[in-house]
Amino acid sequence: MRPKKIVLAYSGGLDTSIILKWLKETYGCPVVAYCANIGQEEDWEAVKEKGLATGAEEVIIRDLREEFVKDFVFPALKANAVYEGGYLLGTSLARPLIAKEQVKIAKEVGADAVAHGATGKGNDQVRFELTYMALAPDLKIIAPWREWEFKGREDLIAFAEKHGIPVPVTKEKPYSIDANLFHTSYEGGILEDPWQEPPDNMFQMTVSPEKAKDEPEYLEIYFEEGEPRAINGEELTPAALLEKLNKIAGAHGIGRVDMVENRFVGIKSRGVYETPGGTVLHVAHRALEHLTMDREVMHLRDSLMPRFAEMIYYGFWYAPEMQALVAFINESQKNVTGTVRLKLYKGNVMVVGRKSPKSLYLQELATFEADTLYNQKDAEGFIKLQGLRLKVKAMIEKKLI
Repeated sequence: MRPKKIVLAYSGGLDTSIILKWLKETYGCPVVAYCANIGQEEDWEAVKEKGLATGAEEVIIRDLREEFVKDFVFPALKANAVYEGGYLLGTSLARPLIAKEQVKIAKEVGADAVAHGATGKGNDQVRFELTYMALAPDLKIIAPWREWEFKGREDLIAFAEKHGIPVPVTKEKPYSIDANLFHTSYEGGILEDPWQEPPDNMFQMTVSPEKAKDEPEYLEIYFEEGEPRAINGEELTPAALLEKLNKIAGAHGIGRVDMVENRFVGIKSRGVYETPGGTVLHVAHRALEHLTMDREVMHLRDSLMPRFAEMIYYGFWYAPEMQALVAFINESQKNVTGTVRLKLYKGNVMVVGRKSPKSLYLQELATFEADTLYNQKDAEGFIKLQGLRLKVKAMIEKKLI
């Protein structure tokens, strides 16, 4: 059944500019172009004008910055979520929010279909569509990359040139960029050879460590129940805090990652990321947990972290198992309140101090000097019980019993 009206997740970039025109020609119905402001630098008026000029019935721009940081970035931070040891999930966290708002707009404008610009090889198609299915199973989903005749971005560039559609990607700079308040990612084109070093002029949020400030910078971050609330004593909204920290950390060359990761569809892909403020928050948060979290709670949470990060990466943000994990993670953060002092220098984040009103660290217990809280003789029985099974196994193998 042909749709009556479509809401397209639109950025004004190469793919979605072509898609907007293609949807109009293919389905012959009104298309509403929806843009999510999640912190990327854009001339939103120009994006709106371009969308209307390309055929959109309406261009809707929503400012989602605070919601993005508060409800998506911070939950991942509280879990210390990292995918495959390096990726802080900047794009992965943004997609379910964008799709959620898209569903909301579809209901507002009376649309019966939603469309996205994700390719059939990547992760974003899954992230968008799992969110659509979870929140609005009645909406028709249109994925042009799985339907049209174009084979790759070279075809799209040629199509854009033919139809006079301006796009930011050129043959001289043929890599894909995705930016938001948490990170900027780069993939494709010249980055597809994993042996080639990324050009330094590619990066947008950070300077290279070699060109970073020659003097270290100290800063203090205050957390409350696992969420950052203030920098150097200044309380800020979630988005304002992350924006400020991005500038501070970016000037020190912090947060660059170059990795080959496993996409959900089974393809290995090279991604280059810069997450300056997020990297600092990740280091600071972990340091405060070391001071305030119970050992077994921390170890249990850490055992679940890879699964949590994987679910974010795969697009299962609105799955029931995700909600259950979020509830546990929030409970684990009840005592993660306090301040961490950090030293930033030439791409490095060093923890140099931490304090908390809920600290579990007792200097009189940890000291190597004499204390009255711990009897060292107690360790003897503890060790004997821990080693009993090892001792029995060895005695049997050596026929001592």
